[in-house]
Amino acid sequence: MAHPVLYLKKHEDQRLRKGHLWVFSNEIDTQRSPLEAFTPGDLAQIHSADGKAMGTAYVNPNTLICARLLSRKANLKCGQNFFKDRLSTALALREKAFAQPYYRLVFGESDGLPGVVIDRFGSVFSVQITTAGIEQRKTSLLDALVELFTPTAIVLKNDNGQRELEGLSLESEIAYGELPDTLTIEENGAHFNINILDGQKTGWFYDHRNSRAQLASMAKGLRVLDLFSYTGAWGIPAAQAGAAEVTCVDASEGALTLAAESARLNGVAERMQFVRSDVFEFLKQARLDNELYDIIVLDPPALIKRKKDFKQGYEAYRRLNHLALQVLGKNGILVSASCSFHLSRDNLQEILRSSGRHIDRHLTFFASLGQGPDHPIDPAIPETDYLKTFFCSVSSSL
Repeated sequence: MAHPVLYLKKHEDQRLRKGHLWVFSNEIDTQRSPLEAFTPGDLAQIHSADGKAMGTAYVNPNTLICARLLSRKANLKCGQNFFKDRLSTALALREKAFAQPYYRLVFGESDGLPGVVIDRFGSVFSVQITTAGIEQRKTSLLDALVELFTPTAIVLKNDNGQRELEGLSLESEIAYGELPDTLTIEENGAHFNINILDGQKTGWFYDHRNSRAQLASMAKGLRVLDLFSYTGAWGIPAAQAGAAEVTCVDASEGALTLAAESARLNGVAERMQFVRSDVFEFLKQARLDNELYDIIVLDPPALIKRKKDFKQGYEAYRRLNHLALQVLGKNGILVSASCSFHLSRDNLQEILRSSGRHIDRHLTFFASLGQGPDHPIDPAIPETDYLKTFFCSVSSSL
């Protein structure tokens, strides 16, 4: 049986033709195909104004992004075999890039599964479903995961604001198997204890893997400050690589407790300290105390989650970088990152330029990194390219 049709308005098919997967509610010809005829999660054929089929999408008539393409094929059957095929394709890339089973297995649209993020922690999988279209088909998705991987446990991480916009529940759950009492992963030769159920996002942030390795390679003998440290993913490898001292600062006591456990696990606890504090306040006090660090990592959470928050978020990024530079020692290194899609690479570059000039320092970039290969970027979908990281050399003014 053919799926019902959603017709686009004239000239509103260009984004899809270029490769994007999103359809916005104001692009629908609601005279020909009323959105209210659909319920959240329904499948539909997307047709251009002249009636040409553009693919199969799932629909949520109550959201701004009212449809997301799953395939360029019309009348797609979206069952277990569909998910198994997409998961297998995603797995093939990860197995080329990584020797061990610790990575982001599915990165939403880039892997042809809009509304799905899956992180793999060995035999444990953390699944984040953010749309009604995937929620309606999660049994098929989970069945495909079980068939392909025979996991120990699958956790549904539902504590996500986007689910609320889609009218979905926010309670996380163990959907399959049983979580081990302690879950340990490996990254860049270091081991970390993680907490999926109570941790942020999926429980771990794989995206900075390459940047963290770069930092560790430069840390020997130096004093390192890891701001917004979460569970120590930057700081612990730095200590393991021979940093003289590493200070991890975060507002979450639970995250710092896990970081301390991982420090002991890696045999570097004696060279690390963990400070529970608001980062802004910590940096202000560090300046008053004349504290100076050789390397500062500034990796805050997304401070601009919506376009309308840009002005306020930009100012927060500016203040953070300005404060960090004030406690950076002579010939120091600032690693400044942003995971806010709405803060462009050029925006962050300008923040760093102006902050350096404001305190009369010579600041140059010697490395510019982004997300790792388990977060592939779709060139047709700018939103998949979100992470930017500048490694800055900071010296006295010329």
